[in-house]
Amino acid sequence: MDVAVLVSPAAGRGRAQASGAAILTALRDAGLTPQVLPATTAAAAEEQAAEAVAAGTGAIVAVGGDGTAHAALQAVAGTTTPLAVVPAGTGNDLVLALGIPRNPGAAARAAAEDLTAGSVRTVDAGRTSGRWWATVLCCGFDSAVSDRANRLRWPRGRRRYDVAILAELAALRPREVELVLDGEAQTLPVTLIAVGNTCWYGGGLKVCPGADPSDGLFDVTVVGPMSRLQLIRSRPRLTAGTHIDSTGVSVHRAARVELSSPGVSTYADGELVAPLPAVAECVPGALHVVGSARA
Repeated sequence: MDVAVLVSPAAGRGRAQASGAAILTALRDAGLTPQVLPATTAAAAEEQAAEAVAAGTGAIVAVGGDGTAHAALQAVAGTTTPLAVVPAGTGNDLVLALGIPRNPGAAARAAAEDLTAGSVRTVDAGRTSGRWWATVLCCGFDSAVSDRANRLRWPRGRRRYDVAILAELAALRPREVELVLDGEAQTLPVTLIAVGNTCWYGGGLKVCPGADPSDGLFDVTVVGPMSRLQLIRSRPRLTAGTHIDSTGVSVHRAARVELSSPGVSTYADGELVAPLPAVAECVPGALHVVGSARA
């Protein structure tokens, strides 16, 4: 079986490329024929993955973080071509959700075993403004931090996000958002809204702890107005998923989520998706995945 391998050159500060040879060896040892896609940008990755799917590849193997998986998702979602994710990035939230081994070599071997055995399962995917996403779509404080970080030219790397967080904390204020859940509308002030197909975002924050990517519904976590101190103190609870028990936090379930607020963007899988207003739709069984459900 031929498989297309998408390796992010930037993921994990070069960790994906460093792991590339071992991953290709694991695939070949299982009897697969890996074809490396030479993409160096997200746009090229999406285009080349789509071409591979159209040409009949047996799978897309995404080596990197959530951004690499997001690029591959644009090609495989809504098709029968499976996606295998090998974690080698900074944020590996889809890997957490699917139960994929955290070690790149172990994940590649697990994916190869599933592909050769034909062991594939389907999970839901989100779709917003023509973009597919797999984990969590967020807007509010988190998306404002990402917007600001993307505008900064200094510092580089993770420090850029630290600066953006400090700047957004200084400017923190509730945002008025119109939220429509399966046709039921409400307008409310929020710190953030997270629409979860899976539990985790932001590199292991369990923002939608009850989300199940096989039930045809999103879990929608709405965090009401918070002070700077409350937001800072909420992080340990967010990591554990216990923030949903806090005053001012509510959780809803819906298959269609409409969001509207001036000047606010949405991000999913760590990538910019669309400005508001936008609609998130849960598409049941849209994604075929392999290399999943292992300890």
